[in-house]
Amino acid sequence: MALEKLELKHVPPTYHVYGALFRDVANTDFLHKQLLSRNSEFEYAFIDASSVISRLHVLSAVYSAINVLLDGTLRTPNVHSEIVVSLNTNNNIADAYRRWGITPGKTKDLIVIKVIPPPQSPAQEQDETATTQQQQQQEAIWDHLRQHVQGIPAPLTDAELAQATDWPKVRKYYRLNGVPALDRLADERERRREMESLVVMGMALRGL
Repeated sequence: MALEKLELKHVPPTYHVYGALFRDVANTDFLHKQLLSRNSEFEYAFIDASSVISRLHVLSAVYSAINVLLDGTLRTPNVHSEIVVSLNTNNNIADAYRRWGITPGKTKDLIVIKVIPPPQSPAQEQDETATTQQQQQQEAIWDHLRQHVQGIPAPLTDAELAQATDWPKVRKYYRLNGVPALDRLADERERRREMESLVVMGMALRGL
């Protein structure tokens, strides 16, 4: 199964977060239509992987969106759309959707995030069968994705994401062109690590 249960520090354990990566997705038009129609069966964060640097980059957006959800200050319809918006460094929602969301006919590699909130009854989470229920939950999500996302499953790792990243696009979106600290770095890996730090910092400082 290519759907991974993601562990995020400082997020209540009652929130279950799953993530997957699909390469060469052929039906972005269909998936985009499900989002526009607010089809509840497609409540996922669909993220264009070409605009993402790393796994940390994605997890930072997920963490931010869940915090917004917990604070009761969502700016978008749900936590999944909030994840996409959280990737931006400003509060322009339309801009975030255009840059990090699905673009029909253009998005090739797709990150999918699913957040499951805690059950209405706390006792359900403490039940002896909780682990089994989580496994069934994960399998059900994966079955749904396999049926409806026409792409090649891949692990959600830095190595896989690096193959999808459009670095000129990322530098443009996060205004990293002409940054002296980056231009002075000769080592490409070091430069990308520094860009990751600047990107995550920029997301965290949004709106302050």
